[in-house]
Amino acid sequence: MRVHFIAIGGSVMHQLALALHRKGYQVTGSDDEIFEPALSNLQQEGLLPKAIGWFPEKITPETDAVILGMHAKQDNPELLKAKELGIPVYSFPEYIYQESRNKTRIVVGGSHGKTTTTAMIMHVLRKAQRNFDYLVGARLEGFSQSVNITDAPLIVCEGDEYPASVIEKRPKFHFLFPHIAILTGIAWDHINVFPTFDFYLEQFVIFINKIEPGGILIYNETDEVLAKLVAEHKRDDIRYQPYGLPQHVINKGKTTITLEGHTGVLSVFGNHNLLNLHAAWYACKESGIDVAVFVDAISSFTGAAKRLELLASNNETTVYRDFAHAPSKVRATIDAVKQQYPDRKLIAVLELHTYSSLNEQFMQEYKGAMEQADEAAVFYSGHALALKRLPELPAEKVYAGFAKEGLQVFTHAQDLLQWLQLRTYPNSNLLLMSSGNYDGTDMLTFAKSVTQ
Repeated sequence: MRVHFIAIGGSVMHQLALALHRKGYQVTGSDDEIFEPALSNLQQEGLLPKAIGWFPEKITPETDAVILGMHAKQDNPELLKAKELGIPVYSFPEYIYQESRNKTRIVVGGSHGKTTTTAMIMHVLRKAQRNFDYLVGARLEGFSQSVNITDAPLIVCEGDEYPASVIEKRPKFHFLFPHIAILTGIAWDHINVFPTFDFYLEQFVIFINKIEPGGILIYNETDEVLAKLVAEHKRDDIRYQPYGLPQHVINKGKTTITLEGHTGVLSVFGNHNLLNLHAAWYACKESGIDVAVFVDAISSFTGAAKRLELLASNNETTVYRDFAHAPSKVRATIDAVKQQYPDRKLIAVLELHTYSSLNEQFMQEYKGAMEQADEAAVFYSGHALALKRLPELPAEKVYAGFAKEGLQVFTHAQDLLQWLQLRTYPNSNLLLMSSGNYDGTDMLTFAKSVTQ
């Protein structure tokens, strides 16, 4: 197979390029900018383009397929050349499906918990020495890449609801056609793509209708919106498996679960992780994994990168960072830390960085999200607003939206850092939540300083 990537430098695009190259395909690609780690990864495999830019001459009649990345434009000269020659053009998820037509497909969808649930399934399958392919949106311990395509009979995919490509506006998870589908919950996000909640809900109805006949939908019955949606759109040709919190106890900061009579102590914590774990169990069960094997394997799961990731700790203080940015994720992450350490003070910091979180109209969705924090701060920068071409976000709108007594709002990173330095940390936990980098502030160094 001869496959060409338009925008090969993307975070998942270059991972797919590496996977296909290792499978023995002839892989080429172009991009107008390539940053680390993609640059070094492609260079190491001999796939880094010799020159930056678009080169239509790379597209020839011998090219079997073109894979179109997210930041390529509709008038991209290589895309126009491919169309002129009649060469099949695929978005990333469309091509993943082409490579997995003959595999059993597990697809994890939902507004939150997708990455962790996918990672849990992958961790257990690896521990059970099962042969499988995968697609996941984070760096995972024990896996050298985030995409793997081989001749394995099973593939595990994180199913994103974001658009597939510039010419294919439908959500990515509409193209994966699962045999085993998971929905972790529904909470409105991506308002730049889904301007109304009803439109957002419709994408999940379509996903349910994409499940292969004879397949199964594993869904979070504790999510009222999701449970109602499933009840209103029942299919006769698939099975349904609801899940909730599994049996568990918390003692001295450790969580112990029991599944079908088998007990194990977890390395992760929080109700959201317990829900993710329960969904992962049903998916693994469908894949032929024994409950004893699952419980033993999941005990050593330490989480995906930036998902309640431990940055630093001592006997009195623990610092976590988390990717949380959407309201439901912020609430779940704060509640998890507070539940695990009920006797410790919780200092929570949230950076608003995504399009939705920086939008004045969306701010009311955060009401109560930081309520369980003892001290709370919200940070956002003018630089982030400018990058997304959004108008100024008045601090009073943030205060009103969160409705959190004592909330601190900062728009300069130095002011946030000064506030953090004035906190007291004995018998406390610090939770840093962001999908950005606090305008370049070195939070890792700060985390280590408060635990030394």
